[in-house]
Amino acid sequence: MHALLATSIGVTCAAALTLPLAAPAPAAPVPAPGAHAPAASAAEPSGSTQSLPLRPLTEASPRATESVSPLARGLRQRDAHRFSLVGVVWDDADAELHGTVQVRARATGTGRWSGWQDLETHNTDHAADAGSAERTSGRVRGSTAPLWVGDSDGVEVRVRSGDSGPQNRAGGTAPLPEGLRVELVDPGDDPQQPPTAGAPVTVTPTTGTPATGTPAVGTPATVTPVTSPQPGALPEAAGLSLAAAESSAVNADLAPLGATEIPALSKAESEEQAVVAAGAKPFVGPRPRIVTRKGWGADESIRERAFAYTTTVKAAFIHHSATGNNYTCSQAPSVLRSIYRYHVKSSGWRDFGYNFAVDKCGNIYEGRAGGVTKPVLGAHTLGFNSKSMGIAVLGTYSAKNPPAAAVTAIAKLTAWKLGLFGRNPKSKVTLVSGGSGKYKKGANVKLNVISGHRDGFATECPGSRLYKKLGTARTSSARLQGR
Repeated sequence: MHALLATSIGVTCAAALTLPLAAPAPAAPVPAPGAHAPAASAAEPSGSTQSLPLRPLTEASPRATESVSPLARGLRQRDAHRFSLVGVVWDDADAELHGTVQVRARATGTGRWSGWQDLETHNTDHAADAGSAERTSGRVRGSTAPLWVGDSDGVEVRVRSGDSGPQNRAGGTAPLPEGLRVELVDPGDDPQQPPTAGAPVTVTPTTGTPATGTPAVGTPATVTPVTSPQPGALPEAAGLSLAAAESSAVNADLAPLGATEIPALSKAESEEQAVVAAGAKPFVGPRPRIVTRKGWGADESIRERAFAYTTTVKAAFIHHSATGNNYTCSQAPSVLRSIYRYHVKSSGWRDFGYNFAVDKCGNIYEGRAGGVTKPVLGAHTLGFNSKSMGIAVLGTYSAKNPPAAAVTAIAKLTAWKLGLFGRNPKSKVTLVSGGSGKYKKGANVKLNVISGHRDGFATECPGSRLYKKLGTARTSSARLQGR
């Protein structure tokens, strides 16, 4: 896998953080010992997923008079266990669904059905790069973007092939992908706050290969380690499973083990942590407050235990989650847990796809595990996951303007994170395509350091309204860096 370094945090929970991380050689993920991760602790919301097969539409709608057709499938109104997010998946990750997917949901407690809502079907561009270990794992499935519907207990689905898809040999519209299923995701309850008193729980370590490497020539910044790697057990933490302790430990220089947030720092404090060449001026924006995976309640038992890294961060790709805007900021952690479960359990990805997420109130969330200061390899921009990071704004911004708070959060996050890697938010950068619907594999592509998803792939993401705000985000981000 191109420019990939992976590690499992075990005996080195407080390893030094080096930014950017220079991988000595590409390597496949190193799995932690043991076939299965431990179950989520009581402090980690478990959630659940119901997976229901879609039938020929005539079966789903008894009143229909047309004959059974491979071009229409669905699910008639039915009861379900409580859920809050809906998506549709199919067997072949390389097959595209050319057509429409619509769902209706019944609100829990009221019996009221929503109107028909569209799911974004062109979702293959949010994925791991072709040929990567994540893409070739054998678990990845085709999928729509998920849709947040709120607390629901009933569902109806209809999927129809469209005229815009490829033609079959007989000249008609190609059939729908095989193995269509609707996924109903319950995010579980909000996370419990860690206890303030009581006996701590000892966390048993696993052995693994720590992330190591010397900074690349010309590297603009590193973070001075607080402690050196020490053999032995992970520090004791109350209410943490081993997987949760590993996920938190990679941020140990920024916040205590098990912390629900990484606190904001001033620009001066952020620059004090950066080590630059003699006489050079650091252009690092003030670190924003970041809600950790522990803070939004990620169930660490469902992701792959190894962490995967690329070699640096040269660009940030901005996305919208396309999950709809019908959520409150207090529900954002539930939306994140739902998307996370959909990415892992339904779509077959190793972890949450994006490196960071931002809600409509401007709160910033840690995404894929591996450390917020590190160049974690995501699955967000097909063909350009290497040497980049992905930021998803929760919501759909094709016809609706993104809140100013969300645009400001993008500026704050990129000013800090890109600054750690010496990137100017207003400049251009050249990336090598791993192969996408817009650029062939191996093509050198010149992009903005802060780009929209559509700049790297033929997609509507991040929505035309959010895309128009990226110029503002670039200017604000550069100003926060002191440029």
